[in-house]
Amino acid sequence: MATIDRRATTLALAHALSAAERGLAVIPLSRTKLPALRSPHRDDPDPLPCHGECGRFGHGVYDASTEPRRIRELFAAAPWATGYGIACGLHPHHLIGVDLDVKSDTDSSTALRELALRHLFTIPDTVVVLTPSGGRHLWLSGPPDVVVPNSAGRLAPGIDIRGAGGYLVGPGSRTEHGVYETAPGTARLAPAPCPPELLRLLLPPPRAHHATSSAADRQGQGLVQFVLAAHEGQRNTRLFWAACRAYENGIGPQLVTPLVQAAVRTGLTEREARSTIASASRMTAPSPRHN
Repeated sequence: MATIDRRATTLALAHALSAAERGLAVIPLSRTKLPALRSPHRDDPDPLPCHGECGRFGHGVYDASTEPRRIRELFAAAPWATGYGIACGLHPHHLIGVDLDVKSDTDSSTALRELALRHLFTIPDTVVVLTPSGGRHLWLSGPPDVVVPNSAGRLAPGIDIRGAGGYLVGPGSRTEHGVYETAPGTARLAPAPCPPELLRLLLPPPRAHHATSSAADRQGQGLVQFVLAAHEGQRNTRLFWAACRAYENGIGPQLVTPLVQAAVRTGLTEREARSTIASASRMTAPSPRHN
């Protein structure tokens, strides 16, 4: 049974509510930085994928909310929580977290500067959160029609990315190793837009191979079903993700019409759907190399 530190929980809830006022969707975290509420399906012999459709708490970032009443209910269900997580990739900020680690003798800050010089971008003034281990989290805002995946060390050693489906430990959270704090002078800033050159680096590279005809058909059907299963608030994100996978695997052009039809059935307009698919096509196109 987790030890309950009521003062830490009260402070975490206060910080979480403050973050929600800024449009950041939150969930309660334990001292281990993991979601405080366990999955309600953990004892099911053959659990089906569930992102909260069952109506119960315990689905990680899928529980995240900006609604004060729901946040209070989440924390009431987890009185041992001492921190909160901020879900990435959601409206209105479409948050992208750049986690600069200091473990394993890596110099992640230098690696990021070298990437910026090589690819001709600068990190704008933005929210910076200091971690107990001496690392930093940079908060950036992504475009609404782009899905940035989570990654660990892919950009450079010591640099992890928190994107759609991930979360950042919010400032004011207390963990086993200490407290997360906002860097001086950045608390009142909004997450700055992610530089386009960096955004391209954060997206997965196109796959070199092309699927066989039958495999492509199966994959196309799966992507269409993925879009059809979207709930309100997920429709554009799911459509963009599916379109990116389609173009990466060489079946984008033939899947445009089925994806548009699926998106319209979920509630998007045809114009919105075609615009999102066009964005996916542009973002997955190979960028020209500069000598």
